[in-house]
Amino acid sequence: MKEVTGVRFKRPGKIYYFDSEGIELEKGMHVIVDTAMGEEYGEVVLVNKQIDDDKLTEPLKKVIRIATDKDEKIRLQYKSKEKDAFKTCLEKIEKHGLPMKLIDVEYKYDGSKVIFYFTADKRIDFRELVKDLASVFRTRIELRQIGVRDEVKRSGGNGICGRELCCCSFLGSFETVSIKMAKEQNISLNPSKISGNCGRLMCCLKYEQEVYEEKLKRLPKIGAIVKTQDGTGEVASVETLKEVIRVKFQDGDDSYYKKYDAKDIVVIKDAVIDDDKLEVENEEDREELEKLERLENDDKKNVSEDEI
Repeated sequence: MKEVTGVRFKRPGKIYYFDSEGIELEKGMHVIVDTAMGEEYGEVVLVNKQIDDDKLTEPLKKVIRIATDKDEKIRLQYKSKEKDAFKTCLEKIEKHGLPMKLIDVEYKYDGSKVIFYFTADKRIDFRELVKDLASVFRTRIELRQIGVRDEVKRSGGNGICGRELCCCSFLGSFETVSIKMAKEQNISLNPSKISGNCGRLMCCLKYEQEVYEEKLKRLPKIGAIVKTQDGTGEVASVETLKEVIRVKFQDGDDSYYKKYDAKDIVVIKDAVIDDDKLEVENEEDREELEKLERLENDDKKNVSEDEI
């Protein structure tokens, strides 16, 4: 076990761990830390946290010092220049006729680098643009292509729930989500209902997935043959969170349904479900869902957080 300090560089954003040995820190303090990208300015969000050695990337980088009033003044000075830098970059992009969309501009706290975030449908040759920008800002320039999730995270907005988007308010990083999650949670496989503002599957599909997976291991599948106190029937539907099973009974040519707690039934023969089968109302939705699945797989290859 090693005692570490958790530092966040953006809010919301991923927490990175540093060695603060010899420096007394409190939550909420601002610090200067050593990173792979050079010195960075961040906020202490965790102190005296114990982490298993095997979960740490060695060697652990260090907290250099507590940020001073001068550091804060310099950071705010460069922060105030970001809007003008954005406008300048837009003009240069138009001048070079590049098929890219500028999303955000970020100065390093000490002005040693300016990062321009953009999206594009394909790789862009922006070497001439970088030279142009370097001649204007006279510092190191980095153009960083980001994905659509990061674009929405930076631009902000509200979800269909009416609240601020999760990625803009508290999510530190993006986790993998899949259409299978929506299916297991009995959510309508309607692309418009399970997609977020970014056009990808909603991040909130992940929140309850572990609970659903744990319960589904113990519950019969739709189509299973079960024994109840009223006789043998077929599972018609499952209320996963409540663990309530709706059973269909045959009475001659007629059928009727009755609900039971899962603990009150015995599975005689469970059903086999094809997890890859998409039960949708029309072919257009099927094509859209398959496209979403492909995009999710492509996004897994992209890193949305900087290597600190």
